[in-house]
Amino acid sequence: MKEIVFYANDSETDAAKQAVRHGEAVAAGVRLAKDTANCPPNVCNPAYLAQQALDLAQNSSFIQTQIIGETEMRELGMNAYLSVSQGSHNEAKMSIINYRNHLNPQAKPIVLVGKGLTFDAGGISLKPADSMDEMKYDMCGAAAVLGVMRAIADLALPLNVIGVLAGCENLPDGNAYRPGDILTTMAGLTVEVLNTDAEGRLVLCDALTYCERFEPEYVIDIATLTGACVVALGQHNSGLISTDETLAQSLLRAAEQTTDKAWRLPLSEEYQEQLKSNFADLANIGGRWGGAITAGAFLSNFTSNYPWAHLDIAGTAWLQGADKGATGRPVGLLTQFLINQTAK
Repeated sequence: MKEIVFYANDSETDAAKQAVRHGEAVAAGVRLAKDTANCPPNVCNPAYLAQQALDLAQNSSFIQTQIIGETEMRELGMNAYLSVSQGSHNEAKMSIINYRNHLNPQAKPIVLVGKGLTFDAGGISLKPADSMDEMKYDMCGAAAVLGVMRAIADLALPLNVIGVLAGCENLPDGNAYRPGDILTTMAGLTVEVLNTDAEGRLVLCDALTYCERFEPEYVIDIATLTGACVVALGQHNSGLISTDETLAQSLLRAAEQTTDKAWRLPLSEEYQEQLKSNFADLANIGGRWGGAITAGAFLSNFTSNYPWAHLDIAGTAWLQGADKGATGRPVGLLTQFLINQTAK
């Protein structure tokens, strides 16, 4: 197929052109997210992910990108993030993609934080060998944020948006962090490590604390966080957890508009009880039951200074078997959410 022709009445021409433009931008964002996520892990490491963020800035006058390496992370006290990375020879890199195009330059930004584990072997709590190759997809949250930033730049949306790609690798090594370690996070809370394969929340908790400096309107993290979410919702719905009713409803509306489906999970104090530790402020896992929710509850401890939502895309970010490959979700949902924000 070489050409698609759209027919519209004269009164609908402008709306039709805008719809096609939106479709093209979302498709470009989905394609970028899929290509980045499908990239093999010997190529797509944290440095590669950071380079993709820098390339976005080269191609858009609305974007400036900053890369934060391990030396600066150490100075900032991002010890949980760094602990996950210390078993890998590839340095952790956190990319800050700053898109500014709001009519009011001082308008608060919307911040998207993507989990970017370019490979997750589980660390000392090693994953089973079967299908471990798919753990290159543990950076699909970061790939989705990259795709969304590409889409909104193509659309020149009148917003201020910051995309954070939390790039890292989790590997077993003589220097890897261990079950039983106690980590002091950037926020000052201590965490007892019970399972080194619950690493995404350790990377994200420091990234979420870092986001406080942006004084954000909203923060949304996107992560292939838990197998428990796949058990709960399958591969059809992303799991949504939020401490803010307005933000949660806005995301659910965008999910309905795009059929990039999401389902809201509860968040209440009972789940925090499961994260209690005898030796630290928090444990990094909450036991077998409600694992997708206790992971979100863990992250909520680091988001008290802004409205926050969490999208667990472990079941929706890629397909297995004969159709194995990244889906590009939830680029459609998040781009529509941001389009809807322009109506404000």
